[in-house]
Amino acid sequence: MTRQKATSDTSGQGLPMLEKHRQQLIKDILDQEQFASVRSLTEKLNASEATIRRDITKMSQRGEINKIRGGAESINGEPKKKHLSSSAFIVDKTKRAQTKKLIAKRAVELCADGDSIIINGGSSTYMMGEFLSDMHLNILTNSFVLASYITENSDSQVTLPGGEIYREQGIILSSYEKDSTENYHGTMMFMGTPGIGKFGVMESDPLLIRSEQKLKKQTEKLVILADSSKVGKRSNFILCPLQEVDILITDSKADPESVRYFEEQGIEVILVEAADDE
Repeated sequence: MTRQKATSDTSGQGLPMLEKHRQQLIKDILDQEQFASVRSLTEKLNASEATIRRDITKMSQRGEINKIRGGAESINGEPKKKHLSSSAFIVDKTKRAQTKKLIAKRAVELCADGDSIIINGGSSTYMMGEFLSDMHLNILTNSFVLASYITENSDSQVTLPGGEIYREQGIILSSYEKDSTENYHGTMMFMGTPGIGKFGVMESDPLLIRSEQKLKKQTEKLVILADSSKVGKRSNFILCPLQEVDILITDSKADPESVRYFEEQGIEVILVEAADDE
């Protein structure tokens, strides 16, 4: 059996991305944006320029994309689907994977059998699935990949909101104000973020903010999962101020001054030991 080749371009930050996954993401990006430079693809996919150029050449030879000077373009005339300004789920899942897993494990320890909880889609929250397997919970999530994992590996009841599937991010988003989320109540909502600091909890796209704010209205406590690389980091938009955060779970490499500031704002900060290999 031929083994699928994997790249080591994650620079020690997590598991390598399979070549077929990376090339599918390149195709998805081009379908959304029509054109992408080699440099932008290296940043989005956390890969080297040599790897991206090699991918472009192979995909062009197969007739999947057009290779042009400095990058590649889609063979489709018009964008195929809506674009979210958010990192691809497959890419995010490889970054600081072991530390994210420890954060996810600690998040699950806040839950008790019988709880009703909300889990927002994302790479950190996806990793909660492994530790939820032996629990009996009522879970509302907009992550179809997490929902699939939980239904296959546990007896918990899972509810998905209606809406459109965004494959790259592994989530479902509704463009309607009213959907099934308004009928659900959770004791806690768990979510990741591209950044958290004095400015608040950040998000990368208005569509994500709309969905997350609807979910947040249905819960009593907001729990943020953010590894130390996200502490103090800015993004494009503010989801909510720090006053709306109840618990932050991060790792021991988080900036101590930021941790103290969060605690002064009334946030319970839970630190897990950062993984040795990160």
